[in-house]
Amino acid sequence: MLGVLFLGVLALAGLGLLAPADPRLSGSQCVERECFALFHGPATFTNASQACERLGGHLMTVRSSVAAEVISLLLSGDSGVGPRLWIGLQRPQGCGNPGSLGPLRSFQWVTGDNHTSYSRWARPDGDGAPSCGPLCVAVSVAATGPSDPGWEVQPCDAEASGFLCELHFDASCRTLVVEAGARRVSVAYSTPFGVRSADFQALPVGSSAAVAALGLQLECEAPPGAAEGRWGREAPGAWNCSVENGGCEHECNQSAGEPSCLCPHEAMLQADGRSCAALAAPSCKDSLCEHFCVSDPVTPGAYSCMCAAGYQLAADQHSCEDVDDCAQVPSVCQQHCVNTDGGFECLCYEGYEMVDSECVELLDPCFGSNCEYQCQPVGTDKYECICAEGFIPNPKEPYRCQMFCNQTECPADCDPNNLNICYCPEGFILDEGNLCVDIDECHQGDCGRHECHNFLGTYECICGPGSPLEGQVSLDCDSIPNPNPSKGREEDILAEDGSGEDSTSSTPGPTLSTQPAGPVHSVVLIGTSIATLSLVVALLALLCHLRKKRGAARAELEYKCGSPAKAVALQKL
Repeated sequence: MLGVLFLGVLALAGLGLLAPADPRLSGSQCVERECFALFHGPATFTNASQACERLGGHLMTVRSSVAAEVISLLLSGDSGVGPRLWIGLQRPQGCGNPGSLGPLRSFQWVTGDNHTSYSRWARPDGDGAPSCGPLCVAVSVAATGPSDPGWEVQPCDAEASGFLCELHFDASCRTLVVEAGARRVSVAYSTPFGVRSADFQALPVGSSAAVAALGLQLECEAPPGAAEGRWGREAPGAWNCSVENGGCEHECNQSAGEPSCLCPHEAMLQADGRSCAALAAPSCKDSLCEHFCVSDPVTPGAYSCMCAAGYQLAADQHSCEDVDDCAQVPSVCQQHCVNTDGGFECLCYEGYEMVDSECVELLDPCFGSNCEYQCQPVGTDKYECICAEGFIPNPKEPYRCQMFCNQTECPADCDPNNLNICYCPEGFILDEGNLCVDIDECHQGDCGRHECHNFLGTYECICGPGSPLEGQVSLDCDSIPNPNPSKGREEDILAEDGSGEDSTSSTPGPTLSTQPAGPVHSVVLIGTSIATLSLVVALLALLCHLRKKRGAARAELEYKCGSPAKAVALQKL
């Protein structure tokens, strides 16, 4: 009469949704895809409605005699039922005419409609009920008895002794079918809304069933759009054949100890290991081979399946599964193997690289370098040239080194086999004690009357008034910029042959020198020699002038003093 339904009793802590002081779940029933739950405990209509919504449902709608019988069954199985239980029928703010609005009078369901084929008012024509204001309805056991409870109108803020919830599900499953000849096993069921019991006739989709004796855990599942579900599990293959036929769609076989599903000759077992799919006439044209199909030349219409390289035929003889190439002995790779779908990949350890499918040790990046002093690896494939202390890489030729000094005095670079041969950086001069000293070009007067700034190894002149380079920085402020390079070259040639000034560079290059014999610098010696020679020439000129005054014959004396022979004599002095 009620169709497929179930009854479950839940302990106080079973639901886990309400506090101890809140209404407690007393029992539940299901009719096809609708489940109903009975709660005990004082609650207003609003509190009862919120409790049902937390479960994913709403207060119960009693639209047919079937729903009314469900309430009677819930009340008959509960000895602690109170006098009134809220259902989902209410009248909003306003007034109504109870005698002219059909079986629900001026009330409507919490779902927002007033459709029904059933009503059970405890007082005919609504006698005693207010005609205005928000009112709610409760089923009353005191008015008509638990076998046929009537509807009573109550203020919504009044407290009833409990309430009835309604929950809807897309599909439901029957309880597990266990073979009569099998040993007695107990099944523990659990619903999505928290009911746990062993006494059910049907359960909503999402419920679970645990068979502890067999270590089996199943779940009620249903494909989209289906109203009837089936028990299953995520793991493929059959389970114990005594429970729900092992989950097999056709036949469950456990003769060899391990359960397995079998399909008819005209069907084939699917990937889940439990369902079957019909086969057409066996031929490669309609085969279910995953990769390749090979027709049997002996038996017409027969075929066999084959897989591509890197795969092997699965147990169903139609699908293909990957072969773990890295598990082969000996290994397919020289060093490290990574299995992939249908293949594998070989990798090399750190410090090795793949060359022509083989792992070879990485070469030292400094191998074959042309560093003048020392090579230093940078990473695995690069290098840089470094120099000894007192040297830096040449910016234009980084593989070569040049002397470098960032102080006023630095040790000279001397030949270890001949300590009299020493080198200094550019802009420095060798002093006694194998020491390189910065040349102070400003002290030497290289900038003349212009402002001079000395630096380590070099200098600069700030050209002042009267200089063609006034306001600029240069090494020679008195030189005139040459707008005509070709003409400048001719003047340079004439200067070499004529009596121009010495154009020695003001920035000396690296010096190669022997150990000086005394404390006097070589530059000082050269300057002294030039000054002495200039003084001798001046004295000779003065002597010639005096002789001209003392001579008896002026013309003859002038002739002698101006003759080339006299000039030669003077030069020899």
